[in-house]
Amino acid sequence: MFQEDLLKGRRILVTGGGTGLGRAMVERFASLGARPVILGRRAEVLADAAREIEAAHGVAVETHACDVRDAAAVEACFDRIWANGPLDTLVNNAAGNFLARSETLSPRAFDAVVDIVLKGSAYCTMAAGRRWIAAGQPGSVLCILTQSALTGAPFRMPSAVAKAGVLSMIRSLAVEWGPKGIRLVGIAPGSFPTSGASGQLAPSTLAGAVGEETVALRRNGRLDELADLAAFLVSPQAGYITGEAIVIDGGKWLQGAAGPGGVAMQGWDDARWAATRAETGRRSK
Repeated sequence: MFQEDLLKGRRILVTGGGTGLGRAMVERFASLGARPVILGRRAEVLADAAREIEAAHGVAVETHACDVRDAAAVEACFDRIWANGPLDTLVNNAAGNFLARSETLSPRAFDAVVDIVLKGSAYCTMAAGRRWIAAGQPGSVLCILTQSALTGAPFRMPSAVAKAGVLSMIRSLAVEWGPKGIRLVGIAPGSFPTSGASGQLAPSTLAGAVGEETVALRRNGRLDELADLAAFLVSPQAGYITGEAIVIDGGKWLQGAAGPGGVAMQGWDDARWAATRAETGRRSK
């Protein structure tokens, strides 16, 4: 499935590609022959990542410092990127998130997340799309979502709102741009710990509430598993998939759908089940 030349020569831009999930995807794309382009706000982080990826995979990594919240800056950055040749794929990965009671949020705090996640993804997608369309060139866009795009997320409302908007963008443009040969897809990851996300979303006060016991498969995801899914979705092998968001979460959101009782019952022993059958059996007579 993953031949060494699966992505040979394809220019793939990953926003937020210097760290975390973005970095893992860039590493995988590079290993499959892609020509990675990484974009982020901190030039020094991008430069460090590029050096390490180049050393590991023997491919040149192009870097661009840009704030995706700034539409004019995004346009100027995409002009610089296209000056070196058109992109084949855009991966919208840059994100921001934090835990907070929604009634305490300031407009600035709300905007901080929505501007990166929703507006930034839209700015980058439209910048790539208009260039592909003008040139009559096909392309693909992969957006990294969260499960909150599907279910909502208490205490993470700005991110849920923003990611739901990105999912709607995927579905809207998949239809609008499909006749032009442009695909849009998404990935909704579950628990894939990274240093940045863990610090914001898994503080010690949540010990026991966000661990592996909340996942049906009883483990967190590995970054290589997410990167492999991303590689498949941006490859020609997924050429007939568009407008879809793939959940990769070890059954986490389905376990949540079972409710607290369903989760608790996973650990019941035979004696507990026997007592339950006896009690419910009496009530049904």
